[in-house]
Amino acid sequence: MNSLLRTLTILALAAAPFWATAADSAPATATAPAAEAAKTPPAPPAPTLEQRLAGIEAYLGNGDPSAVLKDAKGTIPAGLTTPAASATGPGHNGFMMICAALVLFMTLPGLFLFYGGLVRTKNILSVAAQCFGLAGLVTILWWAVGYSLVFGKSFDGTLLGHIFGGSEFFFLNGVTSAPNTDYAYWISQNVFAMFQLMFAIITPALIVGAVAERMKFSALMAFMTAWMFLVYFPMAHAIWGITGDMNGVWNAKATIKAIDFAGGTVVHMTSGWSALLLCIILGPRIGFGKKSMSPHSMVLCAVGTGMLWVGWYGFNAGSALAADGVAAQAFTTTTLAAAVAAFTWGALEWVLRKHASILGLCSGAVAGLVVITPAAGFVTTTGAVIIGVLAGVIPFLAVVYLKSKLGYDDALDTFGVHAVGGTLGAIMTGVLATVDANANLATNLKDIVGQTLLTEQFKAIGITLVISLVATAVIAYALKATIGLRPTEEDESRGLDISDHGEEGYNHNS
Repeated sequence: MNSLLRTLTILALAAAPFWATAADSAPATATAPAAEAAKTPPAPPAPTLEQRLAGIEAYLGNGDPSAVLKDAKGTIPAGLTTPAASATGPGHNGFMMICAALVLFMTLPGLFLFYGGLVRTKNILSVAAQCFGLAGLVTILWWAVGYSLVFGKSFDGTLLGHIFGGSEFFFLNGVTSAPNTDYAYWISQNVFAMFQLMFAIITPALIVGAVAERMKFSALMAFMTAWMFLVYFPMAHAIWGITGDMNGVWNAKATIKAIDFAGGTVVHMTSGWSALLLCIILGPRIGFGKKSMSPHSMVLCAVGTGMLWVGWYGFNAGSALAADGVAAQAFTTTTLAAAVAAFTWGALEWVLRKHASILGLCSGAVAGLVVITPAAGFVTTTGAVIIGVLAGVIPFLAVVYLKSKLGYDDALDTFGVHAVGGTLGAIMTGVLATVDANANLATNLKDIVGQTLLTEQFKAIGITLVISLVATAVIAYALKATIGLRPTEEDESRGLDISDHGEEGYNHNS
């Protein structure tokens, strides 16, 4: 017994230092979590099941995801987040990437095949090179400053803000896969930027049709560089920028409450009216009116037209910026207008010339696509059919009769189709737009749709004409006085394929 007591005593004395250490450290161990808790804010409340379901509904309906976080007072609890907020929607994002690719498909290869088939054999590569060259040039400008000048807003409230958007996105700084909710709730901003880039590429490329076969490649690239800054960037910002002075749909403070769904003023009017003046300043092709300048391949033209029509669905339906009901409406109206216009143009040729040509059918389809563009998401199917009929008649008259009467050498009818068609489309949008087709028209325009909207459209048309024509004159005459616009007569006669690019489109020696 004594032996056991002595053993227990020795063990107790040996363990005493450890007990003291444990006792000394116990308060620190107990108070540390409390101190840390005092420094860490409480966890935000988790979103409820109802809020999560509402987030899914917002995604499916292309609605505002932040709305699902608001409580009964209309405020969002501090720190509350949900997967539905500030997240991209895979379906909408995928749809927009496809639409962006379709719009690029319109230029490469659609436009250069359409235009390339209409020029003479010796100039087909020059058209392809101009389209590819512009794709590269405009992309660089868009990355460096263009996207920001159109869709930024840091200049808002300043004099410069009436011309450009802002500088915050220069070099695509901050343009990530997160949405820019000024424009779309569910698509990545980088996808939005690329979609809009494709519009910026095709717009100057349309001008190529009026000056085909006689403008130097170097002069064209220089002209388009200046034109993008003086015409396209300011017009795109004014119509589509969130702070744009003519963005009637989304900017409540817009000075002119105009509407343009996919580019009647921004794309077709700017390019078409600029093309007319540029071709006049440039002068006609050598031998114009004296020798035949027939298209060298209507097959290529027809193939290019089909590609343009297919790509145009990305152009118009994609301008809804979501795979939603507005996109579906734009898809439908685009189909109807293009088909009706092609048929109408062909019917007019049949009546007046006893045949419906492939060139006429192609021109009619493109005219229908042009005229419906500003109206695609704003009009009903009946409105689209009306637009299709007018698109088959008015541009036909401009191409067949006005051009020959005035004598300008618009080589591939850019003015007759795009300027006349774009202007007609802007007017008819003001006449036929209805809230029944697009509820967004009620956001800021409910008091003028069907009332004074047409007046606002005419204001936008007037400004577009002034900007396009004045800028084109300034740039063209400046280049004409410095580097020159045209090749030598010898080079033009040989063809731009050889003189500008050192290649031939067709090798007949093999």
